Amino acid sequence: MAERYSSFRPGGRRWLWQRITAAFLVVVLAFHFFLLHFVHHADEVTFAMSQGRMQELTYFSLMILFLLTATFHGVNGVYNALVNQGIAGTRKTAAKVVLGAASLVVVVQGVRTALAWAGGVPL
Repeated sequence: MAERYSSFRPGGRRWLWQRITAAFLVVVLAFHFFLLHFVHHADEVTFAMSQGRMQELTYFSLMILFLLTATFHGVNGVYNALVNQGIAGTRKTAAKVVLGAASLVVVVQGVRTALAWAGGVPL
């Protein structure tokens, strides 16, 4: 039988956070599909409607939390996939730095976009 290998340490926090963020993303995506595909059909959705939703603190906060959660979940998953494939040493450090920088860019631009869409700060 093949040996099971995972870069997650048993009982580690990254493993737990990967599962928690996955559960959160499933719930938020279900909310998104229900709201934007069943309550409002695609041909009814306008920029003004989307901007109106983003101006509500609850929806805005949920979208920022979604951005942070999705970024962490995706980057953590890619990093652990690379580790599972055997990346080590300098390449592992480089991957960590590149993924961290990419995360920062995604989060900063996502927050800037959300603020602009909510009418707060122009892009």
